[in-house]
Amino acid sequence: MRWLAKFIYFKLLGWKVTGNTTFSKDTIKKAVIIALPHTSWHDFYIGILLRKVVNVKTNFVGKKELFKWPFGYYFRAVGGAALDRTSGQNKVQAIAKLFENKDEFRLTLAPEGTRKKVEKWKTGFYYIAKEAQVPIIMFTLDFANKQNHISEPFYPTDDFEADLKFMKAFYKGVIGKKPEYS
Repeated sequence: MRWLAKFIYFKLLGWKVTGNTTFSKDTIKKAVIIALPHTSWHDFYIGILLRKVVNVKTNFVGKKELFKWPFGYYFRAVGGAALDRTSGQNKVQAIAKLFENKDEFRLTLAPEGTRKKVEKWKTGFYYIAKEAQVPIIMFTLDFANKQNHISEPFYPTDDFEADLKFMKAFYKGVIGKKPEYS
């Protein structure tokens, strides 16, 4: 199936991948991966194709109800992990705990939390990475240039503002599928 993903990604869609094209998969078994800008449902299949193209297993979290029959098997097979989203729980700690129980876990998130334009990112991804003591790997969903650019692993420091500024600079000038939401 990897050859099919490459054919679709490179030949049919005309995309390219640059930067840390292996996601440092041989040395980084656990990471929080952030994808921006998240402006359209098209981002999902680009991400699915990208993970096949670079041959790196990535994961996501979803509400625990999604992991029941009949879809549970499928969601787990494609890298999903169930999350109990009932109120009163610390979601950052619950997600960070998922890293403890797995030998390999690369959690992909969209910091905007929506496909609409936002002024501020949600910061849970940052605190998950800090709590789980894993790096953040950034990648772009640059529809203007048909490119996914992937960063080297970035380890959060104790200076949230400086770290956020550094990460936002990585995405400067990147245009999503819907430019008005970028």
